[in-house]
Amino acid sequence: NCRKHQFIWFSFQTHPFKRSKLTVLVFAMMLRQSKLLFRSPARKIASMHGELATCVWRKSEGRLERRCLSSVNYAVEEENISEQPLITRIPEKGTEQSRVSPFQHSLAEPELMPDIDTSSLSSPSILTYTGNKNYPITTELHIFKPGEDAPAGSCWPVFRLMDENGTFRNGLNDAFGFHPSQTGASNTLSAASSASKKIPDLKEHPLPKLREYLKKSYPLHVDEIEQNDLLLPSKYAYEDTKSDDTVMRCYTQMVRLREMDNILQNAQRQGRISFYMTCRGEEAIHFGAASALDLDDVVFAQYREAGLLMWRGFTLQQFTDQCFSNESDLGKGRQMPIHYGSRALNYQTISSPLGTQIPQASGAAYRLKLAGKKAVAICFFGDGCASTTDFHSGLNFAATLKCPIIFFCRNNGYAISTSVTEQYNGDGIVSRAPGYGMAAIRVDGNDAFAVSAAVREAKKYALEHSAPVLIEAMSYRQGHHSTSDDSLRYRSAQEVQKFADESDPLSRFQNFLQRHTDTTDSELKNIEENEKSAVIDAMRQAERKQSPSLDNLFTDVYHNLPPSLSEQQMQLKEHLQKYPEKY
Repeated sequence: NCRKHQFIWFSFQTHPFKRSKLTVLVFAMMLRQSKLLFRSPARKIASMHGELATCVWRKSEGRLERRCLSSVNYAVEEENISEQPLITRIPEKGTEQSRVSPFQHSLAEPELMPDIDTSSLSSPSILTYTGNKNYPITTELHIFKPGEDAPAGSCWPVFRLMDENGTFRNGLNDAFGFHPSQTGASNTLSAASSASKKIPDLKEHPLPKLREYLKKSYPLHVDEIEQNDLLLPSKYAYEDTKSDDTVMRCYTQMVRLREMDNILQNAQRQGRISFYMTCRGEEAIHFGAASALDLDDVVFAQYREAGLLMWRGFTLQQFTDQCFSNESDLGKGRQMPIHYGSRALNYQTISSPLGTQIPQASGAAYRLKLAGKKAVAICFFGDGCASTTDFHSGLNFAATLKCPIIFFCRNNGYAISTSVTEQYNGDGIVSRAPGYGMAAIRVDGNDAFAVSAAVREAKKYALEHSAPVLIEAMSYRQGHHSTSDDSLRYRSAQEVQKFADESDPLSRFQNFLQRHTDTTDSELKNIEENEKSAVIDAMRQAERKQSPSLDNLFTDVYHNLPPSLSEQQMQLKEHLQKYPEKY
């Protein structure tokens, strides 16, 4: 077959016990064509960048070019074939290969690929987050389990399905492979070729048709496309969209949340509400996670997860009633704005102090375990929360008690004004999981499909093993920490704009719709205008409602009011009677 494939293999085996020598594989290219493209496994490249990248080699005019693809650009290094052959290490049978860790990069022989245009390989190999930290990308959904070797000599990879242009990755540019036999394997369809396919008519039964179209376009992801919750229709029509189309509901609610953030933040600036926090740039985390959960799963959120509550059915009127602390507020005006809660939707009320929800979530998960319920608790927190003592207590309790819980860390780069570069010196938050004997995965928090898949598998693992899972979602906080914060005092406007332009989750989801569905620009514009009008209408109604009775300050804690609170209630009434003009 050598002449058929137009190349010859030369293999030289050194003595296995002489460490000073390596097993080498020399490629002598004998080509009739002008080009031959093959892919080398991802590894540390000895180049000026010194970073993880995927290498593409191409023969051209007797010289071998190496292109190191990254998220920004690639370096080109030329080597004369006759002078310096390509060298890679090949594990001996029964030795390295038998002990390969799922976290090791593939060291197998480079796989021969057809002659294709490298310009179509637009997927990034690495992602750069706050602090210019580079993370290798993988398209393989793999939850690291206790007992597996942690990735040695590199950082944990980021699981991603969809790139910024809205296409699903083909795996060719992955900078990390868990299973060598699968690295860069079966899907050779490029973004350019998938975009050229005829988009199906999705007016009737949209999601089954969309799934079939996606499976033909991205054969590497057939299994994931069939089970991803965002691509499955609802059993019943959603109340807010009057449709069972989960994909369009996800986009609509992402737009709704962003419009609500914009309008209510401006309302605070105008003095109409006292406080607000936006979720801009992190919407994919909310709706991706929410789509993979059931109503029986208990949510312990921090204060930047309004999308989960929205997905479960919390209306714009309920959001605005809470922010305006009126008589319809479920919290009866006793909480700060954005501290939502709903017993009906199994969403525990937000608490301002950082980290308090983590051990509480562990306790709730333990209760679910004792009751024998097929449900999990899911606890959301930011990277700053991971520096609290409650983080250690909560995770250690869950690990030792074997609680079915998902700990979901939103790593958005900043804990108020403290950058992650000042907060920890290790590999983020997910790398702490092995110390607790806990399963874990790192995911691209700006990819709603990847988040949905990661949470689905994490929940499955938590229930099957009655054990916790730690998820770290890499994202970026585009807004200020809150309306009490000015983020430009500790980060530049250029940094914020760069992340907004390059990794915005709403733009990515919109690119997906425009590339794979028949949704038009005018339809997307109508969604935006409709959601903006709906938020304004809800805000105006909330503003006109009466305030809750002051008697609510003393209720809902004790069944019978103790003498101390009765005395305080009497003192308050006397004060109000004395200074009626002040209130």
